[in-house]
Amino acid sequence: MFLFMLFREAWVASKMEDVDIPSRRVLITGATGLLGRAVFKEFNENHWNTVGCGYRRAQPRFEHVNLLDSIAVHDIVHDFQPHVIVHCAAERRPDVVEGQPDAASQLNVSASANLAKEAAGVGAFLIYISTDYVFDGTSPPYKETDVPNPLNLYGKTKLEGEKAVLENNEETAVLRIPVLYGEVERLEESAVTVMFDKVQFSNKSANMDHWQQRFPTNVKDVAAVCRQLAEKRMQDPSIKGTFHWSGNEQMTKYEMACAIADAFNLPSSHLRPITDSPVVGALRPRNAQLDCSKLEMLGIGQRTPFRTGIRESLWPFLVDKRWRQTVFH
Repeated sequence: MFLFMLFREAWVASKMEDVDIPSRRVLITGATGLLGRAVFKEFNENHWNTVGCGYRRAQPRFEHVNLLDSIAVHDIVHDFQPHVIVHCAAERRPDVVEGQPDAASQLNVSASANLAKEAAGVGAFLIYISTDYVFDGTSPPYKETDVPNPLNLYGKTKLEGEKAVLENNEETAVLRIPVLYGEVERLEESAVTVMFDKVQFSNKSANMDHWQQRFPTNVKDVAAVCRQLAEKRMQDPSIKGTFHWSGNEQMTKYEMACAIADAFNLPSSHLRPITDSPVVGALRPRNAQLDCSKLEMLGIGQRTPFRTGIRESLWPFLVDKRWRQTVFH
């Protein structure tokens, strides 16, 4: 009710001041996270009335909502009446999911199913963010119609989440994406950016995985795809079902680390490629490349070159300030 009163006050104020409040409404879950922040910004800067919700880091910028609290979810959805909901919130760290399977399943599956029901209740188009880890990585590239076979519990919970949202709301889009990077608040937010310290501190050799094939994808690009998908849906109700989006530069973590070093003119001779499959942690698919032609045929998509995107993302964390002065001044 409090949220509704805020919206009403904003609407009244807009009428008095003749301010244009966008009529298209979108709700972003997980708006405090790496992807959620980018999605919120993308919609907000493109004439959408945008509300984000989060949990631990929500206030003051976003609404504080526990997605496991069905009443709280019902209230925000029914008060705001969004046309679109982008569901970014998830436990996305495979090793954490293995260690906390029940908590991960509650968020990735149960909360997603409930959100899909609430979205259906107000006629909202739901975009559920999923993962390339629903595939086993043995026969890429994968189309949306290929049969999933997740190797780890994270992939299994996200696949169960896909089924749950589609069962509870036919007007849903599932968007599968690979490993993400972008403008992080801390390096640990992304499996790509977390490598930066190993790259920068070249006085110590560092082992880097050179087995798993990845397609690092900028969160700004995924955010643009979400907005384009939502806007296409507003024109065409047949836009629903499963979609894939991904960067198109294939790299191992070793190759990403070398590209990061190159982007900042740093040495890479201390980085050591490890070609054996990892023996610790959750199983990972060797190559879960996503075929993105379905979205491309709809005229949807955006790709930032990796070196450009990683430079934008990481330069605030650069230890050697002389490089900043050389490049940015």
